Amino acid sequence: MSTILNTLATGLTVFSQPMVIVYMAVGVLFGMYGGAMPGISATMAISLMVSFTYNWEMGPALGMIIGCYVGAVYGGSRSAILLNVPGTPSALATTFDGYPLAMKGKAAKALGVTAIQSVIGGIIGSIFLIVAAPLITNFALMFAPRDYFLLAFMGIVLLCSMAGGSFFKGLFAGFLGILVGCIGMDSSTAVQRFTFGNIYLMSGISSVAIIIGTFGLSESLIQMRDFRQVTVRKQDVSRIIPTLKDAFGYMRITLESSLIGVFIGALPGTGGNIAALIAYERAKKSTKNPEVPFGEGAIEGLVAPESANNAAVGGAVVPMLTLGIPGDSATALILAALSAHGVVAGPLLMSDSSGVFGIIVMLVLLANIVLLPVSMTGIKIFAKIAEVPKEILLPAIIVLTFIGSYATRKNMMDVYFMVGFGLAGYFLKMLGFSTGPLVLGLILSSLLELNFRRAWTAARSDFATFFAQIFKSPLSVVLLIVTILIFASQFGLLKKLRRKKKENAA
Repeated sequence: MSTILNTLATGLTVFSQPMVIVYMAVGVLFGMYGGAMPGISATMAISLMVSFTYNWEMGPALGMIIGCYVGAVYGGSRSAILLNVPGTPSALATTFDGYPLAMKGKAAKALGVTAIQSVIGGIIGSIFLIVAAPLITNFALMFAPRDYFLLAFMGIVLLCSMAGGSFFKGLFAGFLGILVGCIGMDSSTAVQRFTFGNIYLMSGISSVAIIIGTFGLSESLIQMRDFRQVTVRKQDVSRIIPTLKDAFGYMRITLESSLIGVFIGALPGTGGNIAALIAYERAKKSTKNPEVPFGEGAIEGLVAPESANNAAVGGAVVPMLTLGIPGDSATALILAALSAHGVVAGPLLMSDSSGVFGIIVMLVLLANIVLLPVSMTGIKIFAKIAEVPKEILLPAIIVLTFIGSYATRKNMMDVYFMVGFGLAGYFLKMLGFSTGPLVLGLILSSLLELNFRRAWTAARSDFATFFAQIFKSPLSVVLLIVTILIFASQFGLLKKLRRKKKENAA
């Protein structure tokens, strides 16, 4: 313990290096605006930073890279609020209440709230990273492949239950997303699946192209059906700094969501998207009488996902540093950057006399502190986007969808897929289907498939053994029960049981 404290004390020297802070601010700014642009994900922004800082000294290089990571996670909320297009997958839940607020002329308020909550969630995640890294690591090691499978499946079911409309339509969309995620070459056997002999499908379909199409293009097409039905609201930009109530009046939700983000983020392969959905559902269930209903512009609906996905950053760093296992693609790039600077991540890193562990932890904390002033830049300008007449804004958004889908891999096939899924999303929405479960199914398809295969192999391809292993593990049982309860809640079974219990008690 004393060794770890000494290491953290060494990390405090970061605060005495002004240039590291400057480089970090630049990284946060770049990541924030990169995350706000559909098609420029956190992974792409970080990859640019890694290549740019390859020959730098470790301190400034890591400062800029980690700052870019933190900024990109927050930046995804801006396009989610203003355009109903999540800039990053973790901002998917932010669209539920962020976009309705923008439609009510409260885009500046929504942007300000997400900025403050992102900072608070990120700081809480950093603190837990400092004091509970070994504990969180041990928690992550408890998860078997079947638990990851159940967790991913629970995330899809959660979104189906929150998406509104028919639960079964949402579930259908979720499984459709999983099916689309299977297109390409099998990761284990290299066998082609659903490619129909087309070489362009062998590498799969870009998730970025699908996200941009199903959210950006389809929403634009829906609003273009009749401009007269689309109301342009005057945006109130007189106050971009949230009130004390909006900033700190939901601390219970902030703390709960941050804890969810830390623990979910510590699980390799999960990330902030599942954490944000679970936190949103928890806030929805625990808030009895919200001022505005969830899905119509509830502040609680912004607080929960934004504090969770930013806290997940601190959680994702834990397995990267302590086990050498990246939590997501972004931390995989950071791990590569550490390796380039001669740092070997693993259990011995915490006791390393060089203090690298403490430096990285403090950089994560400092990045979230720097995010506060940086996140306030450009809010008034961004908020005014929602005031642009739809006759001008919607064609501009459509042009950006083409640019964003092409910029990811510089492949015209991604543009064609984006258009195809944009049209599919348009018709799905017209028929009452939600596109959120489709996108999440796509994102989680590899996690579902990989861990189901591992669990199935461990069970020797036997159903009885597979389910026996689930019921032998308390963690697996809890995840299974939660998933069943979510299903049951959609059929009113829980209300019927409560009613029957009250009748019996009477």
